[in-house]
Amino acid sequence: MKILAFTDIHGAYKKVEEIIKSELADVVIIGGDLTNVGSVKEADRVIESFTRLSKNLFCIAGNMDLPQHDELYLNKSIGLNGNGIVVQDIGFFGVSGSSYTSLNTPYEISEETIADKIIEGYTKVKDAKIKILISHTPPYGTKVDIIRMGIHVGSTAVREFTDDYQPDVVVCGHIHEARGQDVIAKTKIVNCGPASRGYYVVIDINDNIDILMKEKR
Repeated sequence: MKILAFTDIHGAYKKVEEIIKSELADVVIIGGDLTNVGSVKEADRVIESFTRLSKNLFCIAGNMDLPQHDELYLNKSIGLNGNGIVVQDIGFFGVSGSSYTSLNTPYEISEETIADKIIEGYTKVKDAKIKILISHTPPYGTKVDIIRMGIHVGSTAVREFTDDYQPDVVVCGHIHEARGQDVIAKTKIVNCGPASRGYYVVIDINDNIDILMKEKR
């Protein structure tokens, strides 16, 4: 299976459409921050255009989206916040928003809520052969949650779940400058980087799980 993952689109919809058309993936993941505090109407319009390009499109909302976007995604049967969907024995589950920040962005939630949503989704895919967590916020204390000041700002709940349950992959974003990969035990972690700058990730799953960091100029 070929999985195409984006985070932090921040309104760069045409760029993402071009990448979806060029990569021809089996599954497309939107890992939050589709918009810049965009309305539900805006998100609906964009998701409609994306779903015309991919039959398997799944989404969570980011901290710069609105909580109401999750209701839109769930109503369209593409939402992963507190939900899980299995495609060809690969289980996708997720959590939207971010842990609390000093910026008071639109969609920030407690670590307890993050933990609850992850478990809620995980229970729906726990029997899948391969499990992929989609979290807008990276796991705390990794290479992919460090801001420019050198401080770790990821989610402790995402980290605790990763330590305890060892999903095969964690797809995240949120910290633009921390684009890259890390590993915790058997879990591969990838911060996709901002799609607004042309960054995205391709995950190829065959006998192995290969994660490719890519860029469209």
